[in-house]
Amino acid sequence: MIAITLDNFQQMVVEESKNKLVLVSFWAEQVPESVELRDKLAVKLSNLSEHITLATVDCQSQGQIAQQFGIQGVPTAILLKDAQPLDGLSGPQDDESIAVFLDKHLPKQEDVLLEQAKAALNDNQLLDAQNAITQAYDVDNSRADIKLVLIDVYLKTGKTTEAKALLNTIMMVDQDSEYQALMAKVELAEQAENSPEIKALEAQIKEIPDDVSLNQQLAAQYSQVNRQEEALTILFRLVQAGDESTKDKSKELFLDVLKALPDGDPLALKFRRKLYTLMY
Repeated sequence: MIAITLDNFQQMVVEESKNKLVLVSFWAEQVPESVELRDKLAVKLSNLSEHITLATVDCQSQGQIAQQFGIQGVPTAILLKDAQPLDGLSGPQDDESIAVFLDKHLPKQEDVLLEQAKAALNDNQLLDAQNAITQAYDVDNSRADIKLVLIDVYLKTGKTTEAKALLNTIMMVDQDSEYQALMAKVELAEQAENSPEIKALEAQIKEIPDDVSLNQQLAAQYSQVNRQEEALTILFRLVQAGDESTKDKSKELFLDVLKALPDGDPLALKFRRKLYTLMY
């Protein structure tokens, strides 16, 4: 909350409202309902400062500002855009009425999460992107724009099967150029995941399952095409069962795959715990 005075009125109300919405809550200590509305608005808007600024006016100490707005009584809240009143609340408000009021003017939760995911993807912050877009999809799993970003995250994290399954749910009306590009990426990912080199190694290991070198090579190939869980599973088994002559190389490869995963990735945490349990 930003307390408005005559000194900061021009900057925090007039200028700020040219960039984003400003909600001015008028209150007075002797009117508990106005304090309650101010505090409820603060809670509701705590994570939305990018879209709206909450300003407060103490009508006891800043009566001149209240008069400029023509405030007749409190609780009152006025929503401003470009220094002009856009909407408002008057009288005591419950949580539902506040939510209805804010929903008319603020982006939906899934829209905020979608933009966060896109920004994280641009910065190659895959874990942040995954968390944001998964939450958006949980809120609304019917929107094509949310699905397409989630598909992109799936592809970048090696979840080709999940990406392809979700692509198949995109309606024809939404199959735009972004959809076509992701479809091409899925096809390339599938080809890479089942390259001749990988198929050859899988065939050899089927014949000689205990060959450590072949298993290490296959794990390295899996890692290169984002089949990280399969790579880690093979390497952990080698570290767990190998003798001293092969264990160090397998452990080195295992740690290399872990390092390639984003910080905080659940898969990395899972296999780090497994390795820690094995060592200690």
